[in-house]
Amino acid sequence: MDREVETFRVDVEIENPARPGERRTLKSVLVDTGAELSWVPANVLDSLGVEHRSKWRFRQADGTILERWTGTVVIHVSGKGAGDEVVFGEPGDLVLLGSRSLEGLNFRVEPATKQLVDAGPAPAAVAA
Repeated sequence: MDREVETFRVDVEIENPARPGERRTLKSVLVDTGAELSWVPANVLDSLGVEHRSKWRFRQADGTILERWTGTVVIHVSGKGAGDEVVFGEPGDLVLLGSRSLEGLNFRVEPATKQLVDAGPAPAAVAA
């Protein structure tokens, strides 16, 4: 898929679920459907008191491996909120809204307009 179709920018709010109501706004965050996790500057997460929970390894395009901490937040975009694990980004890292966050928010990307739109009803299993 053409990367120009896959990426565009949106405003995002981040909240620590342990401190509801206190949010930080990130302007013009890159929406990247090719990234699994969302990446948020560590100083933003630290200012909210987000706990470092797990250390992940990531392979860069050039093959090198990075290690970064992750933590749990509530991500808010366009009036919707969802809990997700995000990466504590270090200086030089991109700030990204990744595919897991998009799925949790029940958004899909409309490629023609480069906008996030409601993905519609989620699949569900029901008893027969």
